[in-house]
Parts: sequence; C-alpha cells; structure tokens
Amino acid sequence: MDEFDRLVQIVAKLRGPGGCPWDCEQDHASLKQYFIEEVYEALEAIDDHEDSKLCAELGDVLLQILLHAQIAAEEGSFDIQDVLQRISEKLVYRHPHVFGEVAVADSDEVLRNWELLKQHEAETGPRESVLDGIPRSLPALQRSQQLQENAAKVGFDWDDISGPWAKLSEETEELRQAADSGDHDAIVHELGDLLIAVVNLARFLHVSAEEALRGGNARFEQRFREVERTATAQGEKLSDMTLAELDKLWEAAKAAESNAT
Repeated sequence: MDEFDRLVQIVAKLRGPGGCPWDCEQDHASLKQYFIEEVYEALEAIDDHEDSKLCAELGDVLLQILLHAQIAAEEGSFDIQDVLQRISEKLVYRHPHVFGEVAVADSDEVLRNWELLKQHEAETGPRESVLDGIPRSLPALQRSQQLQENAAKVGFDWDDISGPWAKLSEETEELRQAADSGDHDAIVHELGDLLIAVVNLARFLHVSAEEALRGGNARFEQRFREVERTATAQGEKLSDMTLAELDKLWEAAKAAESNAT
C-alpha cells in the first residue's frame, strides 16, 4: 500500500464507525473555513521559503481534499478516484501540445489554447460571459484583477499605461469629492472604484495586486513590530508617545530593513 492509499483509508476510518466524533460531524459547508485556512498557511510557507513547513501544509491541504471526497463518497455522489480521473482527463485535454499533435510557439499561445479548450468543456457548460468562471470567493484584489484580465481579452482595455494612470487620478479626485461631501455611501462607492483603478494599473505594470498588498502587509507588520520592540527597549509605551516620536522609530525600522537587505 502506498502512502496515498494509506491516507485515504485513514480518512475513511476517521469518518467511519468508531471514528473521530469531530470528523464525523463535518460536511462540505462546515469544512470551507478550514480549507481556506490550510491553503493560506501553505501560501505563507511559500512566502517564507520554508520547505519543511510547505511539505506539512500541503499535507493539510490534501487532507481537506480527501475529507470532501470521503463525504461525497458516503453520499454516493463521487469518490477520490473520480476526482483523480477527472483531473487527469482535464490535464490531458488542456495540454494537446504535450499529449497530442498541437504545436505551440510559447507560453502565451498555451494560455490562449487553454482558454479556448475551457469554453468547450462539458463540466462547465456554455459560458454566457467572458467573466464566467471567476470564483466569487477569491480575495477581492485578486478577483478584480482576473475580471479585468478577462475583459481585456475581448478588447475592453486601454491602449497603453497612460490610460490607467489618468483613471487613477480621476478616481482619486472623485473619492476626495465624496469625502468632502460626507456621504458615506458615495465614499464607499468611490473608494471601490479607486481600488479597481489601482488593480488595473498593477495589471499594466505586470504585477499581481494581491501579492503586492501581501508584501506590503508583511513589511508593515515587520516595521511596526520593530517600532514596538524599540519603544519597549527604551522604556516607552506607544500610547504615550507623540506621532513624531513614533514616526522617527518607524523611519529607523525602515532604514534597518534596507541595511539588512
């Protein structure tokens, strides 16, 4: 028995008679939050370049897949073998340049063929819009970028980067006007439009807006933690310090970060 089959059997036992009460209580809906958490923990391991941690987190992601497959098997809808068969068939179908006779010049042509093949897959059905198939549960920045990329494929796009830059200025001014008006709904609306403009600019700069913000969050957290450590070492409480004093510690943290790299 290989390790994959062993894991399948372990999951079945956890869900079976005499198994784990917690595992037995779960269904597809209750496991959603854990699936998301495990995927993000795997992403964190990738960001941290920790191979051992990534190995462990990929196992946790795989466990979620097997739990869903086991629940479906108990319900009589599908099992893990069906999952494996379907993804194998999909990969072969979407890679005719590897498993068939189709010739491609580069990865861009691979992606174009991939999208055309997706349109003809029976499991997804005919698509009414180029925006179909983008999961609503994606992080907002990531989904925004995907929506814009799909729209761009049919020509709904700026000719060059000057368009996104101008749009960013336009949306910034509209947000400023909404803020001046004090209309909360208008502020929320215009802030959403401004964020979309930022994502569009990221697309033209060939940057993932989601990854850029993740990196920005990581830098903010690292710098602020350094501010906290420095203040504590100086016997200061952040709440007792002025903004100017805090900003000085912040700039020192940025400088230390730059020197470290």
